[in-house]
Amino acid sequence: MITVSQLLDAAHRRLQAVSDSARLDSELLLGQVLQQSRTWLHTWPDKPVEATQQQTFEALLQRRLAGEPIAYILGEQDFWSLRLAISPETLIPRPDTERLVELALERIPPEADWLIADLGTGSGAIALALAAERPRCRILATELSNQALDMARANAARHQLNNVQFIQSDWLSGIPNSQRFDMIVSNPPYICEADPHLSHGDVRFEPQSALTAGADGLDAIRLILEQAGPRLLPGGWLLLEHGYDQGEAVQQLLRAAGYGEVADFIDYGGNPRVTVGQRPAG
Repeated sequence: MITVSQLLDAAHRRLQAVSDSARLDSELLLGQVLQQSRTWLHTWPDKPVEATQQQTFEALLQRRLAGEPIAYILGEQDFWSLRLAISPETLIPRPDTERLVELALERIPPEADWLIADLGTGSGAIALALAAERPRCRILATELSNQALDMARANAARHQLNNVQFIQSDWLSGIPNSQRFDMIVSNPPYICEADPHLSHGDVRFEPQSALTAGADGLDAIRLILEQAGPRLLPGGWLLLEHGYDQGEAVQQLLRAAGYGEVADFIDYGGNPRVTVGQRPAG
């Protein structure tokens, strides 16, 4: 019978043409089939793999060879301290977005009981990370897609996070005008509609509505700025993720909208990624 190590070595060679993380992908897929950890795979490389398990592994491998993101094949993705269920109806949470969570937490006092809005929550990644780290805060997470909302609610239940409320809304349009927030965060669509990268890599499989925003990629950010201004309490914070080449443009938009303390922060790859601004206290 074929062993664990033989299967992994063969899959690694095949995946190298389509993945920069071929070895990791192979281990994750085989671990999924065998319901074992990567540590187990390394500990028991000579364990035989049954024929039915080989067939299941091959089916998953074919999906990865076709370019389907590993997160969609596995149906989950780690983000912050949480393992989240995801599907093709939701954007895949990425490490760069953890930078937005870090910057938000730096501004939220540990014992604060703030009301925070997460706009376009998708799988709930940002909202749930903030809810886990600041349990006294209340997070209102909006999302237009019903399928994504179902996934976000399931993730909240999975981690027993009860301080998050999910609402179907196009950004803040479905929230009463009287509602005021201490902080608003968002990872909105920010890719230009004609960007050639949309036809390559993982983004081919992700919902386009969660990726693109007009000719310059800033339409969603402009709309969020329009809606967020009157909803932020004096001194409240706005944090927006954006493209690597949009930092200066987003800073200009925030300053034009009257925000102070405007600054842009780099992601883990050294690229401008999150712009932050504060509503004047006066």
